Amino acid sequence: MALGGDGRLVGVTQCVSPNCDARPGGEPPTLLVVHNISLPPFEYGGDAIERLFTNRIDPSASPFFASIAQLRVSSHFLIRRDGELMQFVSVFDRAWHAGVSHYDGRERCNDFSVGVELEGCDFEPFSEAQYRSLIGLTAALSDSLPLTALVGHQDIAPGRKTDPGAFFDWARVRAATGLPG
Repeated sequence: MALGGDGRLVGVTQCVSPNCDARPGGEPPTLLVVHNISLPPFEYGGDAIERLFTNRIDPSASPFFASIAQLRVSSHFLIRRDGELMQFVSVFDRAWHAGVSHYDGRERCNDFSVGVELEGCDFEPFSEAQYRSLIGLTAALSDSLPLTALVGHQDIAPGRKTDPGAFFDWARVRAATGLPG
């Protein structure tokens, strides 16, 4: 895996999201934020996540979808349960994944972070394939970006968010990536 000059990983499935904009001041990201997502909640597979991130979710397909159809959100990356990696936003652009957030005395984490969604939920373990993909992705990004920390959404939006949750193996990921929280 290698990061191209356009901020997109070479050889990774691309699904371009319009839910992004320029990073203020053009500074490169230094923070990696891990999330989890399943659509509908607690269901895996299908294309609902891609549809959400590209503003094409069908509100009539599920009562839950009707409640989120107006959202304009994205993430830089999605890692499926089988380890498949998809990219939605260039790492040089600001994806809309963190919302109201703060880290290390700075507000607005979207300005200086890369968001990675793991297909899953707070209440069950992530797959071996997902850990392998996340560790590989982090290594590839660290080769080109000045990443200094890896945190969960729960760490940058405490009280508002709980992902990736108690089943995420922080010790394993930190040991493999060398990135602190």
